Amino acid sequence: MTPTPTTDSNACPQAADMNHRHLQGVWHTDLPSHGGATVLRLGQHPELAGSVRGTLERAGRTVQVTGDVHEGVLTLEESMDGEHISAAWLGDVVEDRCGKEISGFWSTADAAPDASIPFVLRKQAVWQ
Repeated sequence: MTPTPTTDSNACPQAADMNHRHLQGVWHTDLPSHGGATVLRLGQHPELAGSVRGTLERAGRTVQVTGDVHEGVLTLEESMDGEHISAAWLGDVVEDRCGKEISGFWSTADAAPDASIPFVLRKQAVWQ
C-alpha cells in the first residue's frame, strides 16, 4: 500500500502551493532606497476568503495592506487612508525557502512602470 501524502501545516510548502494561510504572520521587509526595513503583519482578511489583511509600519507610519498569493505570486496593495491604493507589491515566493521568503518589486500608485523598487520579505513569526 502506498502512503497517502499529508497536508501537515508545518510542512515546507512549495512556492506554487502557498496560500493565504502561509502569508499570515510577521514579515521583515527590506525595501532599499525607500524607508529601508519595515514590519509587515498579516492576518486572515475578515471579508475576503483566501486573502490577508494587515498593517505595514514604515518610517513611523502605519498603513493598511490587503492581498493574496496565487500559484507562487504575491500581490499586496497598500493604502495610506484605508480607501485608495497608494502602493503595490508584486513578488514571487522564493523556491526552497519553505514559504518564508518572497522577492519582487514595490511601486507607488502614481509611479512610472520603470520606477519600481526591489524588495525582499522574510517571515519572522506567527501573528496572533
